[in-house]
Amino acid sequence: MKNIKFLMVGLLFGIILVKSEAISWFRIQEMFRFQSFHMYGIIGSAIFVGIISVQIIKRFKVKTLYSEMVVIPVKTFHWGNVYGGLIFGLGWAITGACPGPLFAEIGSGFFVILATLLSAIAGTWLYGFMKEKLPH
Repeated sequence: MKNIKFLMVGLLFGIILVKSEAISWFRIQEMFRFQSFHMYGIIGSAIFVGIISVQIIKRFKVKTLYSEMVVIPVKTFHWGNVYGGLIFGLGWAITGACPGPLFAEIGSGFFVILATLLSAIAGTWLYGFMKEKLPH
């Protein structure tokens, strides 16, 4: 019961994804075909909120629920991020599903997305298995 707050936030996130049509395969295809601004507006809004949130965390030295300082490490450029982003985007374009809304899609009754979820889990497992052999 102590983790109920996480369930509630997840449910709220899922409802927002469904109501904003961010889980719509048609909306995702429109985005990748540059036919609609809808998804770019959602993603752009998320980026804007993220930037503001990080600035608030940095300026006001926000602490976690356990009174620990939030540390945002400085990250350096790595080509692996570019390649990974291209693979991620290709998978997103092919399946019409981003990993974020997978559970919202399944919860909405789109059970075909189980194949995408299992593929995402398999890809994550494969990366974990090969991580030590990959250049980082």
